[in-house]
Amino acid sequence: MRWDNLTDGDGAAAPALFAADAVTTRTFDTPEFRGITFHEIRARSIVNRVPGASRMPFEWTVNPYRGCSHACVYCFARKTHSYLDLDTGLGFDTQIVVKINAPELLRRELAAGRWRGEHIAMGTNVDCYQRAEGRYRLMPGILTALTERANPFSILTKGTLILRDLELLRRASRVTDIGVSVSVGFTDPELWRTVEPGTPSPQRRLEAVRTLTDHGIPCGVLMAPVIPFLGDSPEQLRATVRAVAAAGATSVTPLVLHLRPGAREWFTAWLTHHHPRLLRRYDALYEGGTYAPRWYQRRITGMVHEFADEYGIGPHRAGAHRGVPDRPDTDADTDTDADTVTAEAPDQLTLL
Repeated sequence: MRWDNLTDGDGAAAPALFAADAVTTRTFDTPEFRGITFHEIRARSIVNRVPGASRMPFEWTVNPYRGCSHACVYCFARKTHSYLDLDTGLGFDTQIVVKINAPELLRRELAAGRWRGEHIAMGTNVDCYQRAEGRYRLMPGILTALTERANPFSILTKGTLILRDLELLRRASRVTDIGVSVSVGFTDPELWRTVEPGTPSPQRRLEAVRTLTDHGIPCGVLMAPVIPFLGDSPEQLRATVRAVAAAGATSVTPLVLHLRPGAREWFTAWLTHHHPRLLRRYDALYEGGTYAPRWYQRRITGMVHEFADEYGIGPHRAGAHRGVPDRPDTDADTDTDADTVTAEAPDQLTLL
């Protein structure tokens, strides 16, 4: 790792975000963290502006972590690890950057005179309730800071650890608008074990949806990603929507797999190992670009809406919930940073 010689996205020289002695590196010999290295840093800023050309339904984000032990092979945030000169494959899954001062920094930024109390989205880059949160406990302080200022926010997560903070979410909901969505792209247990190996099972995530809604926190489901040729048959889509409805979700929002640089290479390696027969079909569907073609996205969305009507959820547009990334309305060969929140610039970091 070269912490002191970073480059920007074009490969041009850029000032170091922090020097090598600014990082405290830790490993923990416990089963849940075995094989994972944590790099503790102090961020200079924590509220990040989404690029102006983005199609996101929000303008500001908070991301207390970089890298994610969920290890989802398709994760679109993998490219952001290259900003720190870290590997976007296994390194993204096992080299986790922790902004240990996130709560105190957020409290200070929310109190600044220039802040106008705008909506803040969390979990849009990497999951704020990944396993690291069980040790570092940054989210309670973050939620408390937002509640103290009655600042609206939303959370998107695959982590059942959000239930730890249920009472904090209820407290926030009494003073401001909040939105919670859980990501469940499919219910197939075999697909889950290979493509999302570090996450709670889809069933456990749906149980979290039920618990949240039963305790007065309306919770939608981002049905993402719908994985072509592996999780997109009508039978699979129907089963997932049926399970989402049974969990009491307030909505279901489908999002087809997209393969940005960094994620594309890692997903292709996984596909080569597990499903080599699908390589040509993926090449044909994505044609070297980031997104599946419009006709495919619309077909998936149409089927999900049909099944949602059948099970009483009703059709919901992508992005209907604040904090849920909108489905890019773009051709298959479009590959611009403006389309997703993963274009977030490298954070400003300072010495410990």
